[in-house]
Amino acid sequence: MEWQQLLGFYQVAKLGSFTRAAEATFRTQSALSQQVKALEAELGGPLLERLGKRRLKLTPAGEKLLAFAQEVLGQWDRLQDELRTQAGRPQGPLSLAAPFTTLYHLLPETLLAYLRQFPQVELTLLDRPQSGVLALVKEGDIDFGLALESLVPKELAAWRWRPVDTVLLAPVDHPLTRRRRVTWRQIARYPLIVPPRGHESGSRRLLEEQFRKLGLAFRIILESSNVELSALYVETGLGLAFATLARGLPPRRNLAFIPLGHYFPPDHLALVMRRDKVLPPYKKAFINLLFGDTILPQ
Repeated sequence: MEWQQLLGFYQVAKLGSFTRAAEATFRTQSALSQQVKALEAELGGPLLERLGKRRLKLTPAGEKLLAFAQEVLGQWDRLQDELRTQAGRPQGPLSLAAPFTTLYHLLPETLLAYLRQFPQVELTLLDRPQSGVLALVKEGDIDFGLALESLVPKELAAWRWRPVDTVLLAPVDHPLTRRRRVTWRQIARYPLIVPPRGHESGSRRLLEEQFRKLGLAFRIILESSNVELSALYVETGLGLAFATLARGLPPRRNLAFIPLGHYFPPDHLALVMRRDKVLPPYKKAFINLLFGDTILPQ
């Protein structure tokens, strides 16, 4: 077994496609296919089953080899980190994924401070929805993710970072801003900006259930999964928008946040990572900076 064969098989198995694996490894599909065939010949049996023209499925032997490859590649990464640290060069990759609003409003200062302290670190940031963040963490493709704690599966480790609230975005001069506590009946009177059906926040499902239960007619004027886009159109007076926002976001001059805590349970943004991940000192330092030295996940 050669190192490049193992790397090629790992990418094919993880991505479920020779085409995508070829793009990820900068090799041809033919070269990857030959590497997998060589492994199959050496190990004495098929590693992949082809389901139709584009789908691949791991055989039992393939699943075992994938687990082996993940362990070996993880050890290789840890060895590189240890050798860099031993040589006094705390450098290496650090990858993080988070939704757009989190990256835009909450992380720039922390990331700049971190890079000033560790200029040799190869930082990679990915703008992804919550489900995309969790999928990347689960597959081991990134070091850290930031996502809603309520969405994190039990097999991943999560540490609460910031509380979040579900609010109704409205223009500052909107009549509902003068109410101490808004109701579904009051909300239904206005055009609404809501997430698409099936959106991970769950607010679309809840509001539809409540409107249906109360027999309320309502009008959706825009479907948006991006809080910044929703806020822009609220400011123009197009409608009211539901949003889940971290506390402490900077205020917007023409926008009011109407609390909906009496309808939506509290939640938190959480730092998410794999439970089996071993962190070198420079990655632990990022966590310390993010949490203000209040905790250090072990």
